[in-house]
Amino acid sequence: MTRRTHDTRARRTGWALAVSVGLVAAACSSSGDDASTSTSAEPIPTEVPGTDAGIEPEATEVPGTDVDSEPPATDPIDESVTTEPGDVVTEDRAFYILPPGNYGGLPTNDDSFDQLGLYDGLTPLRDDVSDADIEEFFIPADFAPIGETVDEPTGRDGTTIVYDEFGVPHITGETREDLAFGAGWVGARDRGLLLELGRGPARAALVDVPGIDAFSLVTSGQTFTPSAAAEQLVTDQIQLILDTYPDEGEEIIADAQAYADGATAYNAANDVAAAPFTVNDVIATTAFIGSIFGAGGGAEARNAEFLSQLEVALGEDLGRSVWEDLMPTDDPEAPTTLEERFDYPALTGGEVTGSVKIDAESIISLDPREPADGAAPTVDAAVPDGVLYPAAGGPPIRNASNWLLASPEASVNDTTLAVMGPQLGYYYPEIVQQMHLTGPGIEAQGAAVPGLAMYLLIGRTEDYAWSLTSANQDVRDIYAEMLCEPDGSEPTRTSSHYEFDGECVPFELFDAGTLGDTPITFPTSVHGPVVGTATSDGAPVALTSKRSTFGRDGLNLAALKDMTEGDADTHESFFESANRFGFTFNWGYANRDGVGYFASGYLPVRAEGLDRRLPTLGTGDYEWQGFLEQDEHPHADGHPSGRLLNWNNQSAPGFMHGDNNQYGSVHRVENFDQWPDEAELSGVVGVMNRAATEDIRSSVWPVISEVLAEGDAPSELSGTVVGLLDAWIADDAPLLDADDDGDYDVAGPLLFDTVFGPISDAVRAPVLGDLVADQVEFQGIDSASLIDKDLRTLLGQPVEGEFNVGYCGNGDLATCSAALWAAIDEAVAAVAAERGGDPSTWLAEGARTTFVPGLVPNDFRRTNRPTFQQVIEFAPER
Repeated sequence: MTRRTHDTRARRTGWALAVSVGLVAAACSSSGDDASTSTSAEPIPTEVPGTDAGIEPEATEVPGTDVDSEPPATDPIDESVTTEPGDVVTEDRAFYILPPGNYGGLPTNDDSFDQLGLYDGLTPLRDDVSDADIEEFFIPADFAPIGETVDEPTGRDGTTIVYDEFGVPHITGETREDLAFGAGWVGARDRGLLLELGRGPARAALVDVPGIDAFSLVTSGQTFTPSAAAEQLVTDQIQLILDTYPDEGEEIIADAQAYADGATAYNAANDVAAAPFTVNDVIATTAFIGSIFGAGGGAEARNAEFLSQLEVALGEDLGRSVWEDLMPTDDPEAPTTLEERFDYPALTGGEVTGSVKIDAESIISLDPREPADGAAPTVDAAVPDGVLYPAAGGPPIRNASNWLLASPEASVNDTTLAVMGPQLGYYYPEIVQQMHLTGPGIEAQGAAVPGLAMYLLIGRTEDYAWSLTSANQDVRDIYAEMLCEPDGSEPTRTSSHYEFDGECVPFELFDAGTLGDTPITFPTSVHGPVVGTATSDGAPVALTSKRSTFGRDGLNLAALKDMTEGDADTHESFFESANRFGFTFNWGYANRDGVGYFASGYLPVRAEGLDRRLPTLGTGDYEWQGFLEQDEHPHADGHPSGRLLNWNNQSAPGFMHGDNNQYGSVHRVENFDQWPDEAELSGVVGVMNRAATEDIRSSVWPVISEVLAEGDAPSELSGTVVGLLDAWIADDAPLLDADDDGDYDVAGPLLFDTVFGPISDAVRAPVLGDLVADQVEFQGIDSASLIDKDLRTLLGQPVEGEFNVGYCGNGDLATCSAALWAAIDEAVAAVAAERGGDPSTWLAEGARTTFVPGLVPNDFRRTNRPTFQQVIEFAPER
């Protein structure tokens, strides 16, 4: 399949040239011309050829932006840029950064904030980054302490810990237990507060308590105390590790025990009042990270209810057509990391007989604080303090992680280049920590998760490096359990039984523990926790959630063990190691020979007769049939372009991610453009840094401008605004307060935020009418993707995977153009009434990021960049 090449640079360059020509022509025209004339000159259309594509997080979102989208298989290249061959490189270069700093305790110290200025200092450079800037705004990750050092005594003869001037611990162990003990000591010393806050929430994540955001439990400081039954689910995983990995299981458990011993020893030596740390704590922490950042799907009920809303409002046929437009299973124009096709379709084969529709407005989410005793719940969910979410809608999605990899053939110096990191949010204490581990067979440096830091989550060894972005692959399914009564009477939402394998079986009530002082119990079926109830064609159903990694969280430690120990030194061994990670991540990999990619996840093979976007009938006829084999996962040793890019985007053509991830024709990964034929490390950092301050919706503006050029501006003001936006987009749509004066430097951010929502509504309204007016929450692709494909179709441009329905202007170009102009005119007139008539002076307050949960007052300029980030160049020979 040919996928549209999102050569954003080419599109903008040709379009920007047209904008310039139009402005020059307007300047040369008579002074009596209406200002709108110059801004409505038709730009020269730039044809967009076919490409690959693909969508993290969890995202550091720029206010007013959509964050759901995907990366290109055919990477954009600016052929006009040339680079002279460089000197032969024989030495590696490696740097990293973690704001605000590597120490995360209270009271704070210098190492709590000493990387924040570096992180913020890179932001205003955009893509004008030099090698000197890298050395100034990152710290070395070359297995050596930086500057003055301080020894940290532990009382254990085989363990040595040296802290450098950035508070990074360099831990050496004579045995692997000595090394793990040192990592545990460091965890309690530098992240003791986080370890204590996270113990309970980690168990809440492991047992899948419906509707509770375990991540927010930690950041809010609320306590969760697990029940004996919940703790047993953790303990059971110890034996599972031993049974699954007969050769390595004992070593994993011994490493975890030594880590726990180190944390306990630190607390005892420093009179910290805390319960002893245990192997169970290590396993629960693993579940916490994986279930929050490494699991997708679970929104099928919400999708089904949205389908019914559309069918009620628009009629069955039109409603279904719109739903298919907004919920594509494999948009051929969606940017993907790989070109090669990997099939994991939404439709599992045959007639769809096992997917359940949900009646509009019928879902009632479970509030786990007040479930009916032993029954399907009927209590409406409350969402206090961000801790609870509507359980039946699926867990929150977090993405904004990214990595940019270049093979030696795409490098000036024939080196492998990597700029990569996960977006984990900005917290104090930060939820990962930098460290350097040295022990028998181990030489690794990077970022580890406090609580399981005997292994690195992301980092490098002497010969390779790796990183992760959230993939949100489909490891959660919602089942619709058909409720029944044992005596054959008519079931209701409160019925305590459901149909399975031809029998009417009872729900079981699971006691999870207490949230604060409130007992947390919920019904479970054979599939998992009940997350709510609904009706389907009028019949009551209970909605349950099944996660493939449930009960298997600790097994993921084997993958991190491999990476840390240097066992992934070839692409083949990297694939094998990454495949041991049941959580769903996009793994980026770089070694001296090249770059690689693997999409991990314990991905179910579904029965025939299903549409994965909708709930599955829970009667036992449509159970999972196994799991994907390693070779069936999207993976690659290199790329035809020499580059691999990912920003939480679609993995590969044909591969559907979670049912709550629909990839359209626009994705923020397209902002990773303007590459030279051959790159240098500073250039790759520049591509990342420019994209981090670029409005992620900006690539859709040129097509909007082309449609506007088909009509006339209704006022001088609206024409001026469009002209300013043309210029801002041509300058790569900066969201930047470079002078740090509190306001964005130009009017573009405020203008775009002002008009984008009204433009989106104007595109949808002719078809979706009252749903737009009533501000219904639309599911599926983001607004930019809908606008992009619909308007390009109107303009007669090449479009693959056309929509079923013409939206803007009901498919009429002139009507659409007039509607867009009217929406812009009304929006900017309202702003002018407050700010005056010169839109070039309308500056928005520059967005700033603070550190959750508010323990420290520091902030910095908002940037759409990973929290922890590595910058690495591997020489051909060490």
